Amino acid sequence: MVNSPDSNVTKFALIAAFGGFVFGLDAANISGAIRFVSSLFELDAIQQGTVVGCALLGVIVALFFTGSLCEKFGRSKTLLAIGFTYSLSSLLSATAINYEMLVVGRFIGGVAFASITVSAMYIGEIAPAEKRGKFVSVNQFMIGLGLLLAFVINYFFIKYIDEISWLSNDNIWRYMLGAELIANAVWIALLLKIPESPRWLVMKGREEEAAEVFARIAPKDQVQSLIESVKQSLSSESKLDTKGQLKELFSKRLRFVLFVAVGYAIVQGATGMNAVLFFAPMVFEQVGMSVEDTFMQTIATGAVGLAATFIAIAFVEKLGRRVLTLAGLVLVVVAHSSTWYGFSQAKYVFNDKALANIEVEFQQQEISTDSLQSLVGKTFEDDVSLKKELSKLYNKKELPIVSGIIIHNSVVGINAPLVLFGIFAFLAAFNLSIGPIMWVIFSEVFPNSVRSVALPFAALVQTVSSWSIQQFFPWQLDNMGVANIFFIYGVIGLIGLVLMWFTLPETKGKSIEEIEQELAHS
Repeated sequence: MVNSPDSNVTKFALIAAFGGFVFGLDAANISGAIRFVSSLFELDAIQQGTVVGCALLGVIVALFFTGSLCEKFGRSKTLLAIGFTYSLSSLLSATAINYEMLVVGRFIGGVAFASITVSAMYIGEIAPAEKRGKFVSVNQFMIGLGLLLAFVINYFFIKYIDEISWLSNDNIWRYMLGAELIANAVWIALLLKIPESPRWLVMKGREEEAAEVFARIAPKDQVQSLIESVKQSLSSESKLDTKGQLKELFSKRLRFVLFVAVGYAIVQGATGMNAVLFFAPMVFEQVGMSVEDTFMQTIATGAVGLAATFIAIAFVEKLGRRVLTLAGLVLVVVAHSSTWYGFSQAKYVFNDKALANIEVEFQQQEISTDSLQSLVGKTFEDDVSLKKELSKLYNKKELPIVSGIIIHNSVVGINAPLVLFGIFAFLAAFNLSIGPIMWVIFSEVFPNSVRSVALPFAALVQTVSSWSIQQFFPWQLDNMGVANIFFIYGVIGLIGLVLMWFTLPETKGKSIEEIEQELAHS
């Protein structure tokens, strides 16, 4: 039985986007593992940020040669190489014997994160114009699906750690990080079934192969016209090597396109998603939840993000990229304002009841309660002053384990409903708009002549923006306080809203070639 073009496009797009699923698994796994890694290897705040952030440093390195690999070997073969790289990263991370080995494993995983860019490029080149936004948005949906599954796995490990004999605080993180090996193997097997991008094949002069691929993803009577459209786009510009593409990308003709893409990338990365995503249990810990409850809340965040992404996919072709982006940024500002206000009311009181509850939980963890006596009768006006005091009482091995218990039992005055509304509203806003829509914009606005360099470059900007958020979040938490952090994220969202209002064009329903004619100016 021959599959219809629509079903083939759907299948190939889902397989390419499965790298997003693996990325989601990795992001959520490290968010659950960081508490236990920090305790075992006795990490400080900057080292915690590095364990998480070094993956994005790997992305930055990968993006310098991803475009060249896509240009030389094609999109599908590059995705396959990325699949094997993910597997190597998972093995090294799960078996790490020290902090340095874990950082290397995570760094290699970051190199594989380039799959998000390559799959967006691939999907953008096989999907018809009227459905491209929906299919490219599948990337974000698959990330959300991976996040949700990993959050469920992490919660299972946490909930039953005392009942499973082979689990302990010292090894639970290995199972969290190693769980994604199964997904890696599945993705590699699936990637062997997808064809090469027909646009890349035309670019390489392999028109017969391109026609065969187009015949699988489009009506047969459109195959020749599609090939001619791609050839016309390519012939109107000279063939450029990587250096030439970079020169063209930064030319006056593409200045507006580059400004829109870079602006979008910075805003998407700097509004704080990676702080909430990679440090989810740590964020919920600040609300005063128990360790088990923080992991339970991460499942809720995963579900909200997945549902929001599903809605975005349904409406991206109806409402368009611009409307979803602007509406999402409005909700981002509202959400972060709510979280900031809710956290700003918190105080930490050490009365008899609080100390008694802390002692009970400490005994369950076999932690000494002697240091607690110095806290009797004290009140801390904010989380920064509390954490500075705790850092004097506990060493780096104990602090990641005890801090959540202490905050959970001592916090008063916090407006938890406002905080939770803000966090969940932000997750919904991000996954409804700037999360998936950014990849749609990237896949559409750049001309064919520079796509192999432009998409990785735009992703590089987004990666640096995201890295700055997650690298320094633990340090900011200790030194600035959680309320001030979310206030800053809200201000960035507001700046992004103004910027996108005045610059972001609507691209729905237009071919890549049509968008180029509208946006690129000589």
